[in-house]
Amino acid sequence: MITATIVDDEPYSCEALATLLERYCPEVKVMDICYSASSALQSIKDHKPQILFLDIEMPHMNGFELLEKLPEVDFKLIFTTSYDQYALKAIHFSALEYLLKPIDSEELRRAVQKAISIGNPLPQQIEILLQKLSHPTIAVNKIAIPTMEGLQMIFVENIISCTAEGNYTVLLLKNGKKIIASRTLKDIEEMLEDYSFARVHHSFLVNLNEVEKYVRGEGGYLLMSDGTTVDVSRSRKEMLLKKLQG
Repeated sequence: MITATIVDDEPYSCEALATLLERYCPEVKVMDICYSASSALQSIKDHKPQILFLDIEMPHMNGFELLEKLPEVDFKLIFTTSYDQYALKAIHFSALEYLLKPIDSEELRRAVQKAISIGNPLPQQIEILLQKLSHPTIAVNKIAIPTMEGLQMIFVENIISCTAEGNYTVLLLKNGKKIIASRTLKDIEEMLEDYSFARVHHSFLVNLNEVEKYVRGEGGYLLMSDGTTVDVSRSRKEMLLKKLQG
């Protein structure tokens, strides 16, 4: 049995989530429900939950401010939120789990299973999250990439290209290493959208700073700095050429 605490200022949302957990995630036992971040601080200390379902938008102290006040994050963390562009971008960037309200039962099961398999957040993930939130328009130079083994911290500038492999993505780095991320290419693209990356094909995302040459063709292809080539789809060719020339 995995113990959990729900933190949300809306009683209805708390009840709905608790009901979904009981029905679709019977391995999770809700130990406490907190209607404010301040009450959650004491509850976390008393109950030591293994999973914290944390609402982002709360009065007086939001979910992120709550995290800043904790001496350590020694539990699995799943955010619950309505759509918030900057918050979701920061969560994506730090490879943490989140659920959009109203919460879908399948998405809840997926998030719980992922949180259990990955484990507690690394201090670097929380640091990246809070740094990205404090300065949403400033590019953070390191991202957290979830893999089958856990999490890998990678400098963005070291990524040459990303290739879709089903529900996984293969990242090719400057040192020749390949990292298999347990995220789709679309997820990785969202993480890197503030940087010099472009989706040049439904299967390929490239670092434009690492493009050595564009070779013409129906779509053409790119020669990258490490000597690898990446196909360009005809539908993305015009967009790519504008970015390369701009």
